This record gives sequence, C-alpha cells and structure tokens, in this order.
Amino acid sequence: MRISITLAIVALTVLVSWRAFGDRRLLERLILWPPAVERGRQYERLLTYGFVHADWMHLLFNMLALWSFGTAVEQVFSQWLGPLGYVLFYLSAIVVSILPTYMTHRQDPHYRSLGASGGVAAVLFAFILFDPWSKLIIFPIPVPIPAFLFAVLYVGYSVWMDRRGRDNVNHSAHLWGAAYGVLFTVLLEPRVVGHFTRSLFG
Repeated sequence: MRISITLAIVALTVLVSWRAFGDRRLLERLILWPPAVERGRQYERLLTYGFVHADWMHLLFNMLALWSFGTAVEQVFSQWLGPLGYVLFYLSAIVVSILPTYMTHRQDPHYRSLGASGGVAAVLFAFILFDPWSKLIIFPIPVPIPAFLFAVLYVGYSVWMDRRGRDNVNHSAHLWGAAYGVLFTVLLEPRVVGHFTRSLFG
C-alpha cells in the first residue's frame, strides 16, 4: 500500500510547527527573515518558512486544506510526474510564492513571514482546474460554494487585503501561490485548460 505523500507532508509540517511552538530558537532559524537570506546566505529559509506556523489555528487551517485538496492533486500529478514530481511541485510553490515578498522586504530587518499558505494555494488552484464545480466550504462562509466561484472571491479578497496591508497575513504569497499552481499545471498539461472550460460551461 502506497503511503500518501500529502499525508506525509502534513505530518512533517505538523511535527516541525509543533516543535517550533515550544522552541523559539528553532522558529527563528526556520522563519523567513530577509536579512538572513540577503546577508547570511541562508537561502533554505525560502523553503523552511513553509513548515512553521504562528499558532495552532494557523496550522490547522493550512493542513486541513492541504489534506482535503492535496490528495486529489497528488493522484493526478503522480500519474504525470511520479510521486517525486508532486513533492517538487509543492516545495517549489512554497519558494516561488514567497519570492516577491522577499524581494520587497530584502532590506527590512523587521519583516518576518511563516506558514504554508503559498504552497497550499498552489495545490488548491490546481485542484480547481480539475474540478471547478466541486463544492467548497470555506470559513467564514457557512454554505458550500462552487470551487471556481471561491477562486474568484479568493483572488479578489487577497488583492484587496494586500493593497490595504493592515493585517499580519501575507496575501501576496497567497496570490503568487495560486498563480503558480495554475501556471505549473497548465504548462505541465495544456489540455487541462480545455478540460476546465468544458467542465465549467459544458
């Protein structure tokens, strides 16, 4: 029986985040702190930040979404690229989604970012390409909504909040993660565009 890669990623992320909750030094070593990358050449932080979270709610929300949608995406990507390809897709999404943030704050010693949201957004939007009419229940919306409609609301909300810049959420990473998930999937298998449009309008 093949072990679910998505479940393994969830388990690893929960383990690392849990350890970092009680170990401030570990958290500070893994979090994205731009000066450490820019001056200290600690490029691994562009990836490790995605395995630590601010609190249990932050962790639960991300891992529940990853487990819910990642299992289906894993099955498709594993057929196209093999299991390792799916892992590389997720890990590269974490890196790519944070690069614009890093470039913006590369000289800012007060900026920090953490959480798997960029990678999760990439997985979620790949899933939406496969099944745009699937019903999603997303807090705080109490009723199921079609996945494609959620995508529109998600992008609109993220753009709005990113421009406001009044909370501690990295909405830029959400947007870039979502865009990467769509672009990666379409470049890997261009026929998914036709599948998406037929599923949406057919």
